[in-house]
Amino acid sequence: MKKSKKILNVLATLCLASVTSLSAGQNPLVIAQGADAKTLDPHATNDQPSSRVSSQIYDRLVEQDLNMNIVPGLAEKWEQEDDLTTVFYLRKDVKFHNGEKLKASDVKFTLDRMKASPQVSHIIGAIDKVEVVDDYTVKVITEKPFGALTSHLSHTATSIMNEKAVKAGGDNYGQSPVGTGPYKFDKWDAGDRIVLSANENYFKGEAPTKEVIFRNIPEGTNRTIGLETNEVDIAYDIEPIDKDMIKSHDKLDYVEEPSLSMSYIGFNTEKAPLNDVKVRQAIAHAIDTDTLIDVVYQGGAVKANSPIGPKVFGYNKNAKAYEYNPEKAKAMLKEAGYTKPIAIKLWTNDNPTRRDIATIVQDQLKQIGVDVTIETLEWGAYLDGTARGDHDMFILGWVSVTGDADYGLYPLFHSSAKGGAGNRSFYSNEEVDNLLDKGKNSVDVEERKEAYEKVQEIVQEEVPVYTIAYTSQNIAKQKGVEGFHMHPAGHHKVYGTEKK
Repeated sequence: MKKSKKILNVLATLCLASVTSLSAGQNPLVIAQGADAKTLDPHATNDQPSSRVSSQIYDRLVEQDLNMNIVPGLAEKWEQEDDLTTVFYLRKDVKFHNGEKLKASDVKFTLDRMKASPQVSHIIGAIDKVEVVDDYTVKVITEKPFGALTSHLSHTATSIMNEKAVKAGGDNYGQSPVGTGPYKFDKWDAGDRIVLSANENYFKGEAPTKEVIFRNIPEGTNRTIGLETNEVDIAYDIEPIDKDMIKSHDKLDYVEEPSLSMSYIGFNTEKAPLNDVKVRQAIAHAIDTDTLIDVVYQGGAVKANSPIGPKVFGYNKNAKAYEYNPEKAKAMLKEAGYTKPIAIKLWTNDNPTRRDIATIVQDQLKQIGVDVTIETLEWGAYLDGTARGDHDMFILGWVSVTGDADYGLYPLFHSSAKGGAGNRSFYSNEEVDNLLDKGKNSVDVEERKEAYEKVQEIVQEEVPVYTIAYTSQNIAKQKGVEGFHMHPAGHHKVYGTEKK
């Protein structure tokens, strides 16, 4: 009898160990966001859903902390050699996920490759060349003085890649990325989920959560249902309609914080009738932003008067905010020669907030004789189409992730950034180009501010984009999830998060 009991105890212990092991292996942190990544090649896209995944896989030379301070990343220190040259000293204990050691040659390869990318080259356009001093020292040399260099080098697009892995991956590299970050890429079920596993050799120490799954759940209500059923641990971008329910749920936490995001309606300035500034101004006067903020954002945003917000260096508080005045809008259209209804297509992706904005704006513009047809596209097709200029009007957002006006304004309005680089309005203004170049290439704080303030005055007057609101960012999570913090730029890091 004692022998049988002993055997049963052993079996019970083994079973418990097996269950515990199984549970640990099958208990990932599940994060839901509203769109699938487009690619995990940081040089092939600059959209937020992709960046939110890739920022777990890669590290950068320098990073931004939660207060937007620049802190060491793969470079343990750096120094300014002269007005044009910054020397970065790399950590010597870093390995890529494929086992290769991080070397200065990888940094040079990454930045050279980034400069050749139509999608993201503008971010480091100020860099003239990158020189390898030795295996762990690299010089970054700008063509002209560039005060925002380290801010730009903290951008997710500057994630350092392994030259060997990128060349081996070829055209398919974005589906099998290799970084140095806290999580390694495991698999991607397109349209559904991306699975990451902890990098046991991460230089800061292995992450406490061993597996992270990013789920693509476009409908905000379905993300909330996933939280309620405990199938989702963290949900990004909670829809306003679900906020109160989550706040009152005894097993869920709702967190909302200011962000660096701006939502806008863009106009294709190369297509008639939107190539007429008076038509764009008329449309701007026909949009009731207060209604959008109350109905769509339910208070989770404030009216914007500029493409960059108060938290971004260079913000102009006196830039023009359009007043809602449909009668003035009608008069402006008539003045522009449009006495009959105008037919315009308004593009959006399958994002519920943007769809709601599109529906309300459609109704508001009808009041002034602009007949809007709403077209909803899948995220990848939406980005590709707006990059080509296939659209009339479109709804998007922009995040000034560096906290500097150079990033908040240059990609959206410089003529060199037309298309996928950010200027999906295909806007061109020589004075704006010159001012943006001046702000970029100066290290004089006041001179830079003056240039950026003037840019905001011009673009608010010419309306290549109608700035709607500065939006708050939010997440909801299970109460048992600890150590997760939102980053102001929206590229939240999972490292340090664990389920209790």
